[in-house]
Amino acid sequence: MPAATRRAPATPGQSTGAGGRPVMLATLDVPFDTNAVTFAVDSAVELGERLIVANFVERAPLPLSTMLGYDDLPYPPHLEESLAAPARLARSLGVEVTRLRVKSFHPIPAMLEVIAEQRPGIFVFGPNRARIRRLRYRRAVRAIRSRTGTLLWTAE
Repeated sequence: MPAATRRAPATPGQSTGAGGRPVMLATLDVPFDTNAVTFAVDSAVELGERLIVANFVERAPLPLSTMLGYDDLPYPPHLEESLAAPARLARSLGVEVTRLRVKSFHPIPAMLEVIAEQRPGIFVFGPNRARIRRLRYRRAVRAIRSRTGTLLWTAE
């Protein structure tokens, strides 16, 4: 992640701009783009809003896996670091952070549901473009643009 000087919000936890609506940073089970992380964290700091870091995974736990306790396998180390870094940075700047892992057979519709539930003021769709299929990325962006009314940031 590029080193940059960032300042903490004037009054941590106090909403200043987006009407109490959080900033959401999301990916589809690939590491984050560094520009997306920078934009999302800076936006949360500037607005004084909570940051939601979400990963949408294309699988749902099977019943037997759930009964045996294998429904929540850990991420590979490189992905875990990419998902944890924005949360650590935001917390160090006084921003409240929520991390989500959403497992679904259909992650793009699941992402749309979470957007509808959380109502973010800014939605940062930030998967690393080198690590996600182009068609999947385009399909997700098209769905977000057409089915939500939130402000969308992409790395395009």
